[in-house]
Amino acid sequence: MSRKGDDVDVVKELYREFEESGTVANVVVLRVPRSEKFPDGVKVRMHYGRTTGNDEPILRYDNSHGEFEKHVKGKVKRVEFDGYEEMLDDFEREVKDHEGVNRVW
Repeated sequence: MSRKGDDVDVVKELYREFEESGTVANVVVLRVPRSEKFPDGVKVRMHYGRTTGNDEPILRYDNSHGEFEKHVKGKVKRVEFDGYEEMLDDFEREVKDHEGVNRVW
């Protein structure tokens, strides 16, 4: 599946709303042309946050500024990127812990 032109492909797209807690988990992984900003050829956004009232994420992994970052409670730290699968595993584990569920997807 392509998006935003023929040179960008959707690698993974996941979405889950947790009605009881009023939160949502959303993952988008895109294969993009390698560039100075995206030398790995991948653009990642893994967001977990409230569905209403607060734009600040509970947890987010992304590389929208060219570096892989982890956002937690308003704090941002740079993280190593060893592949989106490993990052997704970390993200899913943290969401499961926060939600108290066995599965996210």
